[in-house]
Amino acid sequence: MEMLTEIGLEQKGIIGKNLFLRDAKGLRHFLVFVYGDKKVDLAALKEKIGSTRLSFGSAERLESHLGLLKGSVSPLGVLYNLDADVEIVFDRDFIGCSSVGVHPNDNTGVVWLSFEDLVRFVEANGNPISYINL
Repeated sequence: MEMLTEIGLEQKGIIGKNLFLRDAKGLRHFLVFVYGDKKVDLAALKEKIGSTRLSFGSAERLESHLGLLKGSVSPLGVLYNLDADVEIVFDRDFIGCSSVGVHPNDNTGVVWLSFEDLVRFVEANGNPISYINL
């Protein structure tokens, strides 16, 4: 996030931060898309999404569920989640944003689109979506 700010990308819109998480038993997986550089309290988040203890998913789980490599987490990764079993959690602060930056499933670039278009993309894949205040 700091590097993106240094090169001025935040001036084009809001850069989202992504967290790939799993529940305590590894049965549920979440991709949390948070506004800007917010910090996320995993203990509070688990309550908001109705989960058991949360931890970061391993690189192997990330690749298995979203076809992505560590450092390239993106909501666009649902494209490879054929079972649509990764739950997408959006920060409510994105609602109404006309320009949101996400990785194009590779951390060497940024794709800009409206939050509404990003939601439509996830909906088209069939992944469960929830919106929370972080």
